[in-house]
Amino acid sequence: MKLELHNIIIDEVDFGDQTKIEGQKLWINKEEMIAELEKVPDVAKVTIDLARPGEKVRIVPVKDVIEPRWREERFNHYPGVTGDLGQVGDGVTKVMKNVAVVTIGDIVGFQEGVVDMWGEGAKWTPFSQTLNVVVDITPVENLEPHEHEKACRVAGLKAGEYLGKALEEMTATDIEKHEIADVKSSIETFPDLPRVAYVQMMIAQGLLHDVYIYGVDVKQILPTLINPLEELDGAVVSGNCVAACDKITTYQHQNNSVIKSLLKEHGKTINFVGSIMVPELTTLDGKFRTKDFTIKLAQTLGVDGAIVSEEGYGNPDSDLVMIAEGLEKSGIQAVLITDECSGWDGDSQPLADAKPEAKAVVSTGNVSHLVHLEPAEKILGNDKALENLAGGWDGCVSEDGTIVCELNAVIGATSEIGYHNLTVELK
Repeated sequence: MKLELHNIIIDEVDFGDQTKIEGQKLWINKEEMIAELEKVPDVAKVTIDLARPGEKVRIVPVKDVIEPRWREERFNHYPGVTGDLGQVGDGVTKVMKNVAVVTIGDIVGFQEGVVDMWGEGAKWTPFSQTLNVVVDITPVENLEPHEHEKACRVAGLKAGEYLGKALEEMTATDIEKHEIADVKSSIETFPDLPRVAYVQMMIAQGLLHDVYIYGVDVKQILPTLINPLEELDGAVVSGNCVAACDKITTYQHQNNSVIKSLLKEHGKTINFVGSIMVPELTTLDGKFRTKDFTIKLAQTLGVDGAIVSEEGYGNPDSDLVMIAEGLEKSGIQAVLITDECSGWDGDSQPLADAKPEAKAVVSTGNVSHLVHLEPAEKILGNDKALENLAGGWDGCVSEDGTIVCELNAVIGATSEIGYHNLTVELK
């Protein structure tokens, strides 16, 4: 597969009488966009606001974040989710850089989050640096939680598609070119380079803890091999309310930092052979089955090493270390990427499980770290929702709007695929 990402840089966004791009400014016809989104099944009402970096704006409770895209001479929907199935990962895709659709609304599950566009809060989330088109979704009444979540998920993706149309006639000067060939061709082309696979764990626990690949809920799959370029081109979307700090939003799937880092080294220091997509199940037999199939796929690919990233923490920690154990015992070196749940003081056991083979670990931060957020001048959504989110508690929002909460509640703060602001320093 060959994928070209044509990055169109946007540095301003505002409302106007037509949705279009002029220079580096995005104009949005708000009324037209609202009318399109209110056609989504089970959506009763939509409002749209803008939030720009540096503005004293707080966005909460955030459900998902999506980057607007336009596929050249191909279909422009999320296959199996907002439209019919079709192959992605090959061709030219235009990308609206610096712009993000951020969806909010009534709480579906307690694990949604907050984005502050300024101050202390802005340091902890990458989405304080994007020009955010905030879509507040009100579904019809009396929906079941999973129906509520679906309406919000589809409306957010449709918002990204709507804005993406403005890219159709644009020409990019910043172009990323990526190619991942079939395994046989890769080995023939790079015979002396170590073969590396990316093992990407994904929440698959039901109760609004789901991810979708080509529209398939990953609870329903065995570990599956895909070309990494498919994920960058929209094959994977978030449909979960896992803890906000390490929820992998659709935007982060579209810009998966692990994949992009491996692509930079592909053909130079490594032979990046593919992504193994791994569901994180709750049952013990499910975990053993998933571990066994992951190891079998890695062995079938003949890889020398694997990068293994987690989504969430607690229960999935067992999957993470079981996979590490299996890979290492098979002679495959494993490097793990995970965050830590180490308590407010940072002294608690970071993972819920441990194995001696889980010895090469990259930490993306402590989800329990306390942050102090100053009052906002404008709130998009409802700041009191924080009291019902993971990382918040009754009384964490003061009457003057000051907030004390854990990183748990901040969208993307400890992303385990690396798309976040934290770093690790070895001392």
